Amino acid sequence: MRNNVKSWVVIGVIAALIAGPFATSALAQEYFETKEPGGGAMIYDVVVVRPIGMVATAVGSVFWLIGLPFSASGDNVDTATEKLVKEPAKYTFDRPLGEF
Repeated sequence: MRNNVKSWVVIGVIAALIAGPFATSALAQEYFETKEPGGGAMIYDVVVVRPIGMVATAVGSVFWLIGLPFSASGDNVDTATEKLVKEPAKYTFDRPLGEF
């Protein structure tokens, strides 16, 4: 009797180890599927997110201009330009409507 239970436990563990990788890949595939944004997401994007992005682009540009002498002396003008001006502008103007 004890040998029989031990055999079933070993078979169950082996089955779980074999099935484990397949289950996680199925979950990953479901996670990475893209969905079309709905109308509510698009309205929220136009009314709230895009104006905030425009303000962030303007504020980043002002701080970039103020910090330009310091970033020029530190030889990192390109990094400052990318982080303070280009990234907010890309987020605001280059992405599809409703995709965050």
